Amino acid sequence: MTTNKLRLGPLPKTETVKLTFTCPASLKVDLERYAELHTQTYGESVDALTLIPHMLEAFMARDRGFRRKRGQSGQLSRVSRSEGMSG
Repeated sequence: MTTNKLRLGPLPKTETVKLTFTCPASLKVDLERYAELHTQTYGESVDALTLIPHMLEAFMARDRGFRRKRGQSGQLSRVSRSEGMSG
């Protein structure tokens, strides 16, 4: 049996900060499906909430415009972990 790897690989252990957001119901369903497939592929049980930050990080890392702007401004600073981001 061959296993096709997902774009989002095994998840690293990281420090976390709570962030709340609203999304369409269809996106929630797709995120849950992705989490199920990720669990099957890598053998480590994860849920959609665990995957979202990694997906966003991967998206931003591949965004050429963002990388270009970040490089021009001497690295756009990340939001401080002490600043509130939950909504």
